[in-house]
Amino acid sequence: MPAPLIPAFVRGELRTAGPVESAAGFAAPDPLGLLDTLPLRDPARMAELQSVPLTEIIDLLGEVGARLSVPDNPFLAEALDQLAAYSDLTPALLRSTYRQLPSLFEPGLVRSVAERTVGTRFLDGWADVGAGAVRAFGSRCVHIIAGNNPIIAAITIVRSAITRCDTIIKSPSNDPLTALAIARTIAETAPGHPLTRHLSVVYWKGGDERFERALYHPAQVEKIVAWGGLASVQHVTRYIRPGLELVPLDPKLSATVIGAQAFADAASMAATARLAAADVGVLNQEGCFNARVIYVVTGTGPAGVALANRWGQLLYDAVQALPEQVSTPARRFDPDLRADLRVLRADTDFYRVIGGRADEGAVVVSQLPDPVDFHQTLSGRVANVVPVDDVADAVRAMNAYTQTVGVYPESLKRQLRDTAPLYGAQRLVSLGYATRFRADLPQDAMEPTRRMVKWIVDETYHPELTHPLEHLRPGSGRREADQEAEVAR
Repeated sequence: MPAPLIPAFVRGELRTAGPVESAAGFAAPDPLGLLDTLPLRDPARMAELQSVPLTEIIDLLGEVGARLSVPDNPFLAEALDQLAAYSDLTPALLRSTYRQLPSLFEPGLVRSVAERTVGTRFLDGWADVGAGAVRAFGSRCVHIIAGNNPIIAAITIVRSAITRCDTIIKSPSNDPLTALAIARTIAETAPGHPLTRHLSVVYWKGGDERFERALYHPAQVEKIVAWGGLASVQHVTRYIRPGLELVPLDPKLSATVIGAQAFADAASMAATARLAAADVGVLNQEGCFNARVIYVVTGTGPAGVALANRWGQLLYDAVQALPEQVSTPARRFDPDLRADLRVLRADTDFYRVIGGRADEGAVVVSQLPDPVDFHQTLSGRVANVVPVDDVADAVRAMNAYTQTVGVYPESLKRQLRDTAPLYGAQRLVSLGYATRFRADLPQDAMEPTRRMVKWIVDETYHPELTHPLEHLRPGSGRREADQEAEVAR
């Protein structure tokens, strides 16, 4: 049978000509055949998008969100039906994530995202800043999105809309359908609208140098936002030059620190195990924010290690008890990880492996205060519990790849938030809430939405108040501040 054809969405129109089969098993239009209309070569065409009021954009996204219900949306229903063939998530998890899509377009949330990540006064026109004005202009932007969670497609479209960017989304091979379905919904909701005309969703194989060299030129693309693995980022770095900026949302790992209070009694141990299970198991540990290494302050002596082993069993049981709409056994369990677990199972002096015999997930409890050598590859609901004597031991193990740190109790989180970032930690969150994504907050220790726009400055000076060479004279900063205050009055 021929491979299923997944069309490209280019500025409001579907393109199907010249299909090429991908390694993932679907066909998509040859991207070289799309270069006639895909990049926006004339920057003047951005004007129609910049003139759309933010309230109109928010209202339109609200209408789109109201249509993102699978039973009522044929585009989403078709995507969900086909996506299981390519995604690493199970059908139950895909259905669960698709049910969350409408909430991401809710007008109140979208306005909050616009205000907190950029500032609505900069998005809707020139904002007065004293002796001048600042405005956030949308850019011509390519988004290389990850496919481990369909919500990433929705977040990208919302961010692009509020910043009024001309947007090209490169769909990933493990989710070539979600962004396409949302884009088709936008086109059906608002045919011919500037947001529709400045949105494209295309699949191409990352590293296709013929196509990427033709696309990634500062004359037609100004920003590249790259999610996902190291290969995704490395593919585009060769094209970065003055005028073409890379905004990297590169691969991250997350961890957990659980203080001694959690092990004071059986009830506390059970409660924290249930919370940690959510951080490990939600979305089958496919996200950067999922917990992998869990540092427990039980002590490293025989009694402390025994306590860690007991808690590790509680964690395993709690992960297995998660409902299928949030967590299931992995669809494709990593065979190398399976082999590693088999080796550790025989090394009882250094590790205790709980579960994992049927690829359902496992908990590896280190019997020494060190994580397993392969902790960066933990997946499929496999966590590594590491006993430590002090939280400082856990903090010292963090680095620039540490995205999220789940912490218990809250008092410990407040203690760690001034020190853990010095080692590289980027987000501290209450235990059990690591997978709760906030689109209106910074991500990966930066503000990607602010970086998607171009910050343009209009400065105004009055010759009768400020001499053109005033700034070269000693004490000029104080005098200019006084003069700016006079102009403001």
